[in-house]
Amino acid sequence: MLGLLWIAAFAGAPVPAHAASTAPAEVHIWNFTFDPPSLTVPVGATVTWINRDDEPHTVTSAEGAFTSQALDTDDSFSFRFDAPGTYVYRCAIHPQMTGTIVVR
Repeated sequence: MLGLLWIAAFAGAPVPAHAASTAPAEVHIWNFTFDPPSLTVPVGATVTWINRDDEPHTVTSAEGAFTSQALDTDDSFSFRFDAPGTYVYRCAIHPQMTGTIVVR
């Protein structure tokens, strides 16, 4: 009965077409790549990079917005994106490793 009351109470409430989620997003570092190589998140989202490789890696923004220390296996680095834009990053140790975060 309580469930029916809850449904009735919210039946007329508008539902946003694209509700922005600030749930954490992850990028895995594996086999000398960032996976996914490109990620789109809403403003306010936190992205966490997790090194699953046997080699150390960094997460270094090309624009200087963020940089991590060298991440050993299973270490992580997180950054909250509070401004919209496109953030290109790389591993400072292995510059061929690149990725992009798009914040909308």
